[in-house]
Amino acid sequence: MNFLQLIRILQARHKIVLFVLLVTVLTTFCISILLPKSYKATTTVMLTSKGVDPVTGHTIPIQLMHGFMATQLDIITSSRTALMVVDRLKLDQHTAIRQRFEEADGEGSIRHWLASMLVKNLHVEPSRESNVISISFKGSDREFVAAVANAFARAYQEINIRLSVEPSQQASVYLSNQLHVLREKLQLAQKKVSRFQQEEGIVDVDNRLDVETRRLNELSSKLTLAQSDVMGSGGERSDSNTDGGHSLVNNTLINGLKVNLVQAEAKLADTQQRLGKNHPEYEGVKAQVAKIRAELAKHTKITTQKAISREAEIRDALDSQKTKVLALQQARNELKLLIREAEGAQHAYDSALQHLNRTSLEGRSDLSSVSILDPATVPTSHDSPNLQLNLIVSVFLGSLLGVVFGLLAEMADRRIRSTEDLIDVLQAPILGHIDLRSETTGRFHWTFLKPTHKVTEY
Repeated sequence: MNFLQLIRILQARHKIVLFVLLVTVLTTFCISILLPKSYKATTTVMLTSKGVDPVTGHTIPIQLMHGFMATQLDIITSSRTALMVVDRLKLDQHTAIRQRFEEADGEGSIRHWLASMLVKNLHVEPSRESNVISISFKGSDREFVAAVANAFARAYQEINIRLSVEPSQQASVYLSNQLHVLREKLQLAQKKVSRFQQEEGIVDVDNRLDVETRRLNELSSKLTLAQSDVMGSGGERSDSNTDGGHSLVNNTLINGLKVNLVQAEAKLADTQQRLGKNHPEYEGVKAQVAKIRAELAKHTKITTQKAISREAEIRDALDSQKTKVLALQQARNELKLLIREAEGAQHAYDSALQHLNRTSLEGRSDLSSVSILDPATVPTSHDSPNLQLNLIVSVFLGSLLGVVFGLLAEMADRRIRSTEDLIDVLQAPILGHIDLRSETTGRFHWTFLKPTHKVTEY
């Protein structure tokens, strides 16, 4: 079947096509008139918040956050938001609604049943190029749909606040408990430091301000001086050596004996030169020199023994002080570890306290990032059924159905309407045709629908 044959069929069956078209349009019109009217109210909200990067802490625009708008749409259509709308409008307290719930044999509570019914008639659509979201609700009562649309917008605004506040409140409770634990750890660490300082007698960790270290340095200096005295005194030196160490030089008695010895020796030499060795005066001076020398040797020996004894005492005190300083150094190292532990506990406590203060402020915040841009108003006209749109669709569908029914009628009662149909049926050439219709007939004919054939001559 070619296009011209289809047109001829539709031309012949135009009554069926028109009838089907008329029935379809009339049916659609009647149904549109009889259907209950449905109203639609729309509220638009705008998001103005910025997200915080959990790694860097920097704020980033909402548009750059993956899935943010889809998340907001899910929040609006969630059962929690719908239940809040039910509670705001007190729908579960209406007697008529309770009767419908009992007639519908709804399972569960009436609040959840109403929430599911509201979500079914709710339509949420985000804007493509902005942060505006449209919240629409359909129903048979124009005032009710406006109230529900506005209630959803306000519930979404409150849910947005709760979703941002509740994590902060939970974090505040957790941080409060942790802060108590950190405070106990800090107090315990500080007590350990104080107790250790009292037990070890350490006032300051700095070595330069330590008394024991200064005492060790003083003993080292005294030991050096004592060793020089011992080395200067000569220990088991001969009596003729009158040069002593520091202790010998500072001894007035020994210095006096040395002076007397020098004078006596000079007098002995002078007496020997004047009187000779056999003179009684010479023997007296010689005995005096021997006596002075013996006294000098005696006192020098005593002074040397005192210097050696003093060196030994200082050495023992120095060894004891070294042991004490080493023990003090070990205690100081332990004290440093305890101080570091206390500083770490202090830092953890301060950080937790600062974070608790911030989360507490966030938990008490009532600022919402959702702003109602255009609240819903009571619609003046119904949204559905749309009579104009339904008629346009019915014309299209009626025409299509008319064509289908015309073709079905043609298939049930096949007619020959042109020479092409006759050729298809007989499978034989056409020699000629006679048109018995008058040229002046009043019936309208399309020129391109006139039968065209090729006449074969023999």
